[in-house]
Amino acid sequence: MLDWYSYPASRGILYEPLERRASRITPTADQRTLIIVACVYAVVIAIIWHVPYIKLVIYPFKLLTVAFHEFGHAAVGLCTGAKIESIELDPNEGGATRMRGGVPWLTLPAGYLGSSFVGAALIACAFDIRASKVVTFVLAAFFLLTLWWARRDWLTWVLLICMAGLIVGFWFIANGVALQFLVLFIGVMSCLYSLWDICDDLIFRKVNESDATAFAKVVGCFPPQLWGVLWLIISLVFFAAGIIIGIVAFKDPLSEQRADDFLNTR
Repeated sequence: MLDWYSYPASRGILYEPLERRASRITPTADQRTLIIVACVYAVVIAIIWHVPYIKLVIYPFKLLTVAFHEFGHAAVGLCTGAKIESIELDPNEGGATRMRGGVPWLTLPAGYLGSSFVGAALIACAFDIRASKVVTFVLAAFFLLTLWWARRDWLTWVLLICMAGLIVGFWFIANGVALQFLVLFIGVMSCLYSLWDICDDLIFRKVNESDATAFAKVVGCFPPQLWGVLWLIISLVFFAAGIIIGIVAFKDPLSEQRADDFLNTR
């Protein structure tokens, strides 16, 4: 016997079985695999983040997440009337967005939170091969925008061209399955970068030159450590939200996804 969940008919909401609603949030076997892989990614990235020489393995991805971070600053800056003068990435995985105008109390936190948002979106898309393919076009557009704003930085050109080549190569492996796991890795890296960088700058090292320090000066209350922890918590929420959205939105088994003719490379 089914238990039914409903609102009054006057609200115009259809009846829906509780079991069906619960099943949407319950991960399938394929989805559980992706969740495990995402957790493994997070652990591996955290371990090798500062290990000498080994950290070079994730070096290009670290620079890419810096690009997401700087793009967050730039995007909110444009929305608040700022003029973007340049976006730069340097070999130390740092970055700088130079702008005139804008609203500082919006543009300053947009870096960490923007990269977390992008990471969560990529994680959600990684639960579906078709979505993973579509999001690569979005990434391509993002690459072009970043190249335009950072066109004086040769490292940015090399990084994004290499990343584009890697994505194209993964597109042809197992009809996009490899691309799916690559998108998941980039998404996890983006969220983890935000969390780790906030901890590294504000909790462990207590570096003064950070977005949180500048934000604390603009707002005029609370220390930068508090703002950093708040942004860290929000980033964790984004990470969890990406997984939950992926579980709910993409329920097709992997076998059906691989049989999909959408941009089929076979």
